[in-house]
Amino acid sequence: MKKIFKIGLILTTVFSITLLHSCREDEYIFGTEVASRGEPNPDAKVLGFYMLNEGNMGMNRASIDFYDFRAAQYKTDIYSEANPNVVKELGDVGNDIKIYGDKLYAVINVSNKIEVMDKWTAKRIKVIDVPNCRYMAFHKDKAYISSYAGKVSIDPNAEIGFVAEIDTVTLELKRKVTVGYQPEEMVIANDKLYVANSGGYRVPNYDRTVSVIDLETFEVIKTIDVAINLHRMAIDKYGFIYVSSRGDYNKIPSNVYIIDSRTDEVVKNMNTGASEFCMSGDSLYYYRVEWSWAAGGNAINFGIIDTRTQEVITDQIIKDGTEKDIMIPYGLAINPETKEIFVTDAQNYVVTGYVYCYSPDGYLKWKTKAGNIPAHFTFLE
Repeated sequence: MKKIFKIGLILTTVFSITLLHSCREDEYIFGTEVASRGEPNPDAKVLGFYMLNEGNMGMNRASIDFYDFRAAQYKTDIYSEANPNVVKELGDVGNDIKIYGDKLYAVINVSNKIEVMDKWTAKRIKVIDVPNCRYMAFHKDKAYISSYAGKVSIDPNAEIGFVAEIDTVTLELKRKVTVGYQPEEMVIANDKLYVANSGGYRVPNYDRTVSVIDLETFEVIKTIDVAINLHRMAIDKYGFIYVSSRGDYNKIPSNVYIIDSRTDEVVKNMNTGASEFCMSGDSLYYYRVEWSWAAGGNAINFGIIDTRTQEVITDQIIKDGTEKDIMIPYGLAINPETKEIFVTDAQNYVVTGYVYCYSPDGYLKWKTKAGNIPAHFTFLE
C-alpha cells in the first residue's frame, strides 16, 4: 500500500500550467499539468507507464511524464517536481527509459548520462556518466548501455562504439567492450548480447553488422553481416531476433531482417521497413515513417508481423481513421495487461507532442498532450 500511495502522491496533486512563450518564436517553457484521460481501472495490475520525452537537441528539454491506469490521470514533467534541486533538470535528449528491479533508468544521450531513479517516486538515486549513450538492456542484475563513444558529430572518422556493463546493485561500471560503429538497440538470448551497429556518423560508409557478445567473458565472439544503418531490435519467444535497417534515406529503403539466435545467421528479409517496433505475445507491432520523393512528404505505414509465421498479417493497426491526425509517429507500445495500443505524435518536433491510446482492435480511446517529442515508454507493474 505504501508504494501505491507514493504513485498517487505524484499524480493527484493538481498544478497550474505554466506555458510561457519566450522572446524566441520557436522556444517554449512547459510546466506541470495533470489531465484526466480514459476510464479509471482500480484493479489494474499494470499500474501505469512512464513516458520519456526526447526534447529537441541543444534545448535541454528532455522530460518524464506518468500515466496512472488506476486513476486514469496523465501528469507531465514529474522528474522536475520530484527533483527540484537538480540543475538543468533532466537534460538534453532522452533516448531510452526502462524499469529494472526497484529502479527507473533513463538514458540522456547528449547529456552523456544515465539517470537512475526510484521507480515509485522518480527521485534521483544516482547519475552514471556514459558518453553519447543510446540504449539499455538488462540481464542477471546487470545493465548494458550502448555508446557511440565520441561526440555528437557527422564524421567519416568517428570513433568506434562500445557497450558498458553496470552493476544494478552498486550502480558502478564493471566492464566495457568495443563493438561496431554507433551501436544502437540490444537484445539478449542464451547469455549472449546482440548489438545493432548503425555507423550513422560515418555516412555514407554505414556499419552493417550486429555484434554478438558472450556475457560471461564480455568479448565479441561473432559479427553478423546484416544491412546498412541498423537500429531497432526485438526478440520473440522462439529465439528469433528482429533488427531494422534505416537504409540510406534515399535510394536504399528501410527494412527488417530476422536472425536466428541459435545459429547467429540471418534467416529472412521481411521486405518491409520499420521505424519502431514492439513485441507483444506473438505479434510484432510496427510503424514506418519514410520520406517519399514521389509524394513529396512522409509515407507512414502501420502493421503487425505474426512471429509464428514471420509474415505481415495486417498493414492496419488503427481502424477508425485517426491515424491521419498523427503528423509524425514517434513512439509505440502495447499495454502488457490490456493490450491497448499506444502511439505518440512528435508533431513538428518543436511544440508539445501527443499520446494516443487505442483499444486492442484499433479504435481511439483517448488522447493527451505530452512533452516535447514523446518517444519512449516503460510500464510500471
